[in-house]
Amino acid sequence: MVEAVTASTPKETVKRTLKDYRSEVKPTWCPGCGDFGVLSALQRALAERNLDPKDIVIVSGIGCSGRLPEFVNAYGLHVVHGRALPTAQGVKAANPDLTVIAVGGDGDGFAIGGGHVPHAVRRNQDITYVLMDNQVYGLTKGQPSPTTPTGMAALQRSSSMPKMAPYEGVLEGQLNMLAMILVYGCTFVARTFSSQATEMSKLIGQGLDHHGFSFIHAMSPCPTFYNTYDPWKESFVPLPEDWDDTDRIKAIDLTMEEANEGMFHSGIFYQEQRPTYMDKVHSVFSKAHGDQISSIEALMDQYA
Repeated sequence: MVEAVTASTPKETVKRTLKDYRSEVKPTWCPGCGDFGVLSALQRALAERNLDPKDIVIVSGIGCSGRLPEFVNAYGLHVVHGRALPTAQGVKAANPDLTVIAVGGDGDGFAIGGGHVPHAVRRNQDITYVLMDNQVYGLTKGQPSPTTPTGMAALQRSSSMPKMAPYEGVLEGQLNMLAMILVYGCTFVARTFSSQATEMSKLIGQGLDHHGFSFIHAMSPCPTFYNTYDPWKESFVPLPEDWDDTDRIKAIDLTMEEANEGMFHSGIFYQEQRPTYMDKVHSVFSKAHGDQISSIEALMDQYA
């Protein structure tokens, strides 16, 4: 006798694996690109949380990193240059139940898209922003980016890089992204390195778990135009065991020290819990309508 399935019968939980988060599109990055590590770490973090692919949206801008959504079995939006964050915020506002992830590179995120970063931080939307930093414009063949070290002349020569002393190499100052994000007031700030697969997956997962805007600085070398694997491996150290990730000022000071000493720390620099933008929207909505309106959909139905 076959037992009938009733409404009270619990549904069997579907246990997903890494394969469930891999699309049929094969990655097209250069061999050795650090973005392979970021992709793998992200898929592993999603699998560990057993998230339904239909409830995941990944938004990207332009650049090598912008291709990432194509390689994940989830909904993806490949938007125009520098606009991943405002689009991701719109997706989250339209459907707060979705897991929304924005991905981008140092150029996409902090050059043309740099003006969107502080506003995404101050709204504190519940999205995770994975910033793949290779300190170069890789897709357009090696021009210096906002995070290229000042004076660096090892990149492919371009008209934006003088060749005569005393000003050879990159003239502009190098942005300190972590310091900027911390000063803006981000509620979750972490750094990781694509060569540290397990650590990267763990930190991305913690960013996904965080209720608020989480920023993951993923150092992701470009072996074609600016191969930094070896120097970064020597420069990366974990945060101290007794690190206080609730001290924002101390975290800012550390990022400034790093810039002077040429080193990088991996781990969670800072985290705190604050109401998200949608938390505040729902609170205002509830107070305005009390028990009469249970949702935005119900409100819209009044005018249908």
